[in-house]
Amino acid sequence: MSSSQNSAATNPDIIQNPNLSQWISIQRDGKILLRAGKVELGQGIGVVQLQIAAEELDVPLDAIRMVAGNTDVSVDQGYTSGSNSVQIGGMALRQICAQVRQLFIEAASRVLNTSADQIRLNNGIFSTDQSEKTLRYADLASQVDLNIPGTGQVAPKKHAEHTISGQSIKRPDLNKKLFGAGFIHDLELDGMIHARIVRPPSYAATLLKFDEHARALIQAMPGVHTVFVSGRFIGVCALREEQAIAAAKAIRAHALWQESDSLPNEQPEQSWLRSMPTQDSVVASASKPAQIATQSIEVNYSKPFIAHASIGPSCALAEWSGEHLTVWTHGQGSFPMRKELANLFDTAVENITVIHADGAGCYGHNGADDAAFDAAMLAKAAGVPIRLQWSREDEFSWSPHGSAMSVQINAGIDAQGKIVSWDHQTWSHTHVQRPGMAPGLRCLAGIHRDPPAPEVPWTDFALTAGGGGQRNAIPLYDLPNKQIDYHLIAESTLRSSALRALGAYANVFAIESCMDELAELAQQDPIEFRLNHLTDSRARQVLQCVAEKSGWKNFSVQACATDASRGRGIGFARYKNNGAYCAVVVEIEVTDRIVLDKIWVAVDAGEIIHPDGLINQIEGGVLQAASWTLKEALHWDQTRITTQSWDDYPILRFDETPSILSVHCMTQKDSPPLGAGECAAGPTAAAIANALHHAIGVRMRDLPLTPERLAQMVMQA
Repeated sequence: MSSSQNSAATNPDIIQNPNLSQWISIQRDGKILLRAGKVELGQGIGVVQLQIAAEELDVPLDAIRMVAGNTDVSVDQGYTSGSNSVQIGGMALRQICAQVRQLFIEAASRVLNTSADQIRLNNGIFSTDQSEKTLRYADLASQVDLNIPGTGQVAPKKHAEHTISGQSIKRPDLNKKLFGAGFIHDLELDGMIHARIVRPPSYAATLLKFDEHARALIQAMPGVHTVFVSGRFIGVCALREEQAIAAAKAIRAHALWQESDSLPNEQPEQSWLRSMPTQDSVVASASKPAQIATQSIEVNYSKPFIAHASIGPSCALAEWSGEHLTVWTHGQGSFPMRKELANLFDTAVENITVIHADGAGCYGHNGADDAAFDAAMLAKAAGVPIRLQWSREDEFSWSPHGSAMSVQINAGIDAQGKIVSWDHQTWSHTHVQRPGMAPGLRCLAGIHRDPPAPEVPWTDFALTAGGGGQRNAIPLYDLPNKQIDYHLIAESTLRSSALRALGAYANVFAIESCMDELAELAQQDPIEFRLNHLTDSRARQVLQCVAEKSGWKNFSVQACATDASRGRGIGFARYKNNGAYCAVVVEIEVTDRIVLDKIWVAVDAGEIIHPDGLINQIEGGVLQAASWTLKEALHWDQTRITTQSWDDYPILRFDETPSILSVHCMTQKDSPPLGAGECAAGPTAAAIANALHHAIGVRMRDLPLTPERLAQMVMQA
């Protein structure tokens, strides 16, 4: 087996789903049924899985029928997250399909009375020079037993043999999405009615009064079917959606809540995090004989709580048939959700089916999971199928958010400009409160119902699992002396969980900003300074590539002489230190705000299955990170989240996007695919901040870099 393939013995997705029949079967109509666990979240994984399977099985794309994220049919590949869909999930599928292909070749050799090495397989047709007879997969299905384990002993095709993988195939999901009826919001069930949840006004609010008289008034409103109250969980179901919305508004007017101060004071630099109780751990430590630092810096960086802010709010459908529950969701993990639903309703997982449906953008653990649990609760109460949708206010107030973070770096360089000391401290809330990943209930329905679920202790991903708040805290640079610690905030404040890149966004922003500050101390070009601390050849190639594509050195000379309001900055990282390499150069103009002009990206994601899809992912990641960096922050007072609408939470507009966004994907055909979906976040943030300093000499270390903060920093400079 080549180094570009994962063996079946070690691929976690095959360990979880060991039999070939769990992945592949031949249907009566001759179609090949592919049972995928990784689901389409807008990242294009659907077409990539089809390409991998069609390539290895040597069939046309339309010969495959794929079902993904259906707990009755699909394999359990856990969550679709962490940029692991191709790096792990896709390579499991490749190995499975290679073995299936070989089994059918052997079956064809028996039927055609020849040796297996004499069988040709082309476009789904098995043939041999010794016979005029040809066979298809359907003809051989009865001859092949797929109920056997994946062995990892069959080598997938060589890259030189690929005709489908590596091509920018048209995505099959786009037509519906572009022309209507492509999202979960468009689904309709027979007899379906509509539902809304009335949440408490704040995390600590308790329900003092919602009496039978008020309940009867709501129940008598036009179209209202069910009013359900359990503890702090209040839901209403109505025949039409606008009727459910009107009833929810009336419930808010009649329900009496008692609120209390439970949140810390918001501080722009997030220093409040460092005063909270923490669970401390060492991320990395290395010590070599002491070297003398001739210059040193102590710098602090921060990011705020960030919302998922999907354009379409969370939605789910649920239906009970006797004791069996079926839920349609745009969450990232059908099997973990099934596990938590079984816990919520105290039933066996076999009594629950979870079916994935595409949603309007998902960047991690947003409100989609909670909406599914809400729908299931109300479907049981109402006794009819339910379609439940969150409001925009629900999303901002109750969806999990990306945690605020604070990072302190102490670093020193010697007389030759080499880094001789590096101390990195990160403070953060958890980045993993996903349902079904640990004992106990984490969904809002379980927390708010009566009796409420017991509080679950806070945890975070271990670094071996990709890391949470400490993700990418270890620089890829060669540092002889380093101490990196993680301080996980042990007490709950705002609800937090996984948001694209997790802790990598803040850690890379801090590391790459600090690298620029050290380069300035050393009086070295920022890219040259990085190259002087890198022995990883692929990292060096990515930096050199983005420097060439952006004309880095020429601009640095010209800008200083011609335009003091323009600047360029660089940011670089290897995502999770085992995923894609990504370097970003941003060119900005500084007016009363930071104006994005041009962005160049170089990315090494190993083997590329779908080139256009990879470019889409990098472009989307850059623009989302730019929005985070320039605009986005969740706000609160000591009682509740005060961000409630797009007016309170501005995001990057179309007229604020750069005039040039150029992505160069480096070809590494003989290397395994690397996770790429989240690799651009941190480098983009650092590149923007570094460009600002290059343009006007102002160093901003607290995100977001808003016009108001920029004006304040300029006044202080």
